[in-house]
Amino acid sequence: MADFAVSLKDIVKEFPGVRALDSASLEVKSGEVHGLVGENGAGKSTVIKVLAGVYQPEAGSIMINGQSLNPATPAAVHDAGIRFIHQELHLVPHFTVTESVFMGQELRGRFGIAKREMRRRAEAFLRDNLGLPLSGNRLIRDLGPAERKLVQVARALIDGAAQVVVFDEPTAPLAIEEVDLVMGAIAKLKAQGIAILYVSHYLSEITDICDRVTVFRQGETVGVFDNITAASSAELIYAMVGRAISDMFPARTERSVDTGLSVRGLAAARAFSDVSFEAGRGEILGIAGLIGSGREELTDCLYGLRKRTAGTVSFEGRSLDLNTAAKAVAQGVVLVPRDRRNDGLVLPMSVSENATLATLDRTSRAGLVDAKAAAAATESHITALDIRPPNPDAITRLLSGGNQQKVVLARWLATDAKVFIFDEPTVGVDVGAKAEIYQLIADLAGKGASVIVSSSDPVELQGICDRIIVMMRGKIVDELRASDASVDDLVAATTGAASVQGAAHAG
Repeated sequence: MADFAVSLKDIVKEFPGVRALDSASLEVKSGEVHGLVGENGAGKSTVIKVLAGVYQPEAGSIMINGQSLNPATPAAVHDAGIRFIHQELHLVPHFTVTESVFMGQELRGRFGIAKREMRRRAEAFLRDNLGLPLSGNRLIRDLGPAERKLVQVARALIDGAAQVVVFDEPTAPLAIEEVDLVMGAIAKLKAQGIAILYVSHYLSEITDICDRVTVFRQGETVGVFDNITAASSAELIYAMVGRAISDMFPARTERSVDTGLSVRGLAAARAFSDVSFEAGRGEILGIAGLIGSGREELTDCLYGLRKRTAGTVSFEGRSLDLNTAAKAVAQGVVLVPRDRRNDGLVLPMSVSENATLATLDRTSRAGLVDAKAAAAATESHITALDIRPPNPDAITRLLSGGNQQKVVLARWLATDAKVFIFDEPTVGVDVGAKAEIYQLIADLAGKGASVIVSSSDPVELQGICDRIIVMMRGKIVDELRASDASVDDLVAATTGAASVQGAAHAG
């Protein structure tokens, strides 16, 4: 019996001018959940594509259950029992669960497609193997994100031949409470002896579910960690980025906080009511709250995406009309959205085209965009934000998550905005890029902007913010000064714990 279900040894993969993998190795045992972590550009995606047979390496070996794959073509990899669960769903909204599970591998009987047998098998597989009782007649469009993800898993595994399953950022589109459903399914697969390779930016998931973890940095394997626990996060981060977790956040500085954004009695139908707070110029104000607390709806309302039913918003004593996003931008209020790919960027467009969308009047002549002027206007922001690659003509879709976030920020920096709202600013962003984004947020506050950070990550809020307001069931229920409150205090406040020991409430 082979020691490893998957063994990639000394893999080298080169692209023009770039060595993406430099003698990288990755080994996964049967019946274990093995994590793969690293910054964007560390080589994780490349090694997965090598394993999938999409890329052919210049050097190295690929062994599956002790058998060499040479060459490792997509067909050979599939026949060897390796399955891939990608971040994108690739499901048809108007298909049923049964049709989606068996798409391309339909069962046939004497009279054509065996619909009844396919439904029975799909329901049994979802129930018994993934812990999801679900009718095979449900439409994909009527399912929640976690249910769709498990349908995607069932589709990959329904043939019963899987020996290795690769999960690539499986929880990126999921809410916190939906993640447990996917984690439970992975635990069931592990119990069946299937090898799991789990790729994620979320280190809390890595330490919760993985038995061992391999760390990539700049195309090389820099460490393999055994006996993973919650305490392993600090070691993993150091291996990934070469610095400690304490260096992730900018040093707290005393900034002069002048009158800035003032919200009084704000309300939106069926979302939140009587919300009042201040976000001074030079201050970073955090908004914490679970799904359904009203946190997301509040940020949408402040940017004009949701209509307010009561209340006022002003900046430096001047009333703001935030009934539409266009009016918000015109008055100096901008949003870096939680779903940057769908709401913040036009992915097929270039970096310069995206970065100048809010300032087309400056880069247009006679109603036509001057491409050279747009690129020139973007150059300074590319340098200031360290957008990689440093090319205004680069296609935004091909950039990493962290660099895409910087492109959105570049657009708003060009508008001379006074109020910056960051909604989940580091979702899907690697650890190194997170540190850069946190520094950029601190720099904005240092220059006198009012900055609001809405996040579901208590570590992020505690690390970057000056004050944090806590929302629950549509109301502000607490306010904490971040420098005096621990992460545990913040978690207790957002979950409605009866007492919060050691929390220091702002006066």
